[in-house]
Amino acid sequence: MMSTQTFLINSAGETVHTWSSNYRPRLSVYLLENGNLLRPGDLIPNPVFMMGGGNGGNVEIIDWNGTVLWDYEYSTDLYCLHHDVEILPNGNILMIAYELKTESEAIQAGRTPGTIPNGQLWPDHIIEVKPIGLNGGDIVWKWHVWDHLIQDFDPTKDNYGAVEDHPELIDINYRHNTASDWIHTNSIDYNEELDQIILTSHVFSELWIIDHSTTTEQASGHTGGNSGKGGDLLYRWGNPQAYKRGNQEDQQLFGPHDAQWIEPGCPGEGNILIFNNGLVRPDGSYSSVEEIIPPVDEYGNYNIAPGGAYGPDEPIWIYTADNPTDFFSINLAGAQRLINGNTLICNGPHGLFFEVTNNKQIVWEYLNTIPNMIDNHVFKINRYESNYPGLNNL
Repeated sequence: MMSTQTFLINSAGETVHTWSSNYRPRLSVYLLENGNLLRPGDLIPNPVFMMGGGNGGNVEIIDWNGTVLWDYEYSTDLYCLHHDVEILPNGNILMIAYELKTESEAIQAGRTPGTIPNGQLWPDHIIEVKPIGLNGGDIVWKWHVWDHLIQDFDPTKDNYGAVEDHPELIDINYRHNTASDWIHTNSIDYNEELDQIILTSHVFSELWIIDHSTTTEQASGHTGGNSGKGGDLLYRWGNPQAYKRGNQEDQQLFGPHDAQWIEPGCPGEGNILIFNNGLVRPDGSYSSVEEIIPPVDEYGNYNIAPGGAYGPDEPIWIYTADNPTDFFSINLAGAQRLINGNTLICNGPHGLFFEVTNNKQIVWEYLNTIPNMIDNHVFKINRYESNYPGLNNL
């Protein structure tokens, strides 16, 4: 995370290629099928969002030889990119960004007065950008958390209703004594078959799924798209307290990262894999990687019982250390299901990568050590099979 270089290593831990940038990563990086690198960057520290986790401001595409093909900026005193991106089959790119809401806007939306740090809230939004030229891009689709709120604090303000009656909406007063970075979306993934997007909220300790088949206008409302629900949450999992249909005993995720659909061709394809950081677990701080089967039908609809919480009741597969507290990533981190059925895990703060079998045996391990670097933190990693087209230049 502190280096301006991106490294491609082989299974022997040897560096086989590097890319250089003018920016540190913020925070993910992906090797595309055409051999180019997709890399969010740490543009110039944004003074408004400086305290936000993973704030960056630009996204680069760099070719195999290190030439910057595209450098797109999305950073002002009103918004700023952060954390993760996802390329779509059509070449457009989904990006996560903060947006600034003032204290008066937050109170009008139903936020409890006195719970707005520094007089600002930074709800997240998603933009889909079509790259143009060297620096340009058309924003062809948007989704905003701010359009899908609910609150039960003040009937004279916007978004008033019974939180427990609307699991499709986001309670503006949940965890309201936190920082301005009140959602902290830290990952994004796309499912082409369902045309849906999955997000991970660190603060809410949930994963969220939304409909991407909507127009931007539909995404700002509650109808339209394949789901008929506009931009409302189609599914959420990990912490039913966030929509008042559970208590602490029902919480299963704790500050998670990197929720993703398991790729086609991999064992468990279509299931969801999550890195559960385990921050402030009732039984102690330890991390786990968890696989769940979402309650989704062939049409992309998610089942929830009236008055109940979204299932499943528990994951179908969990990895923890034999002594659970031996494996703990307080933040960062990710996991990937591999074609051989093993799971690749990144313990971000420790710069430790390891691969485990379905029976939880460690079969590969690598410790990230960059000469002359004090901080060897890594946000997430990706494994590419030897036949991946993006490796054809090797």
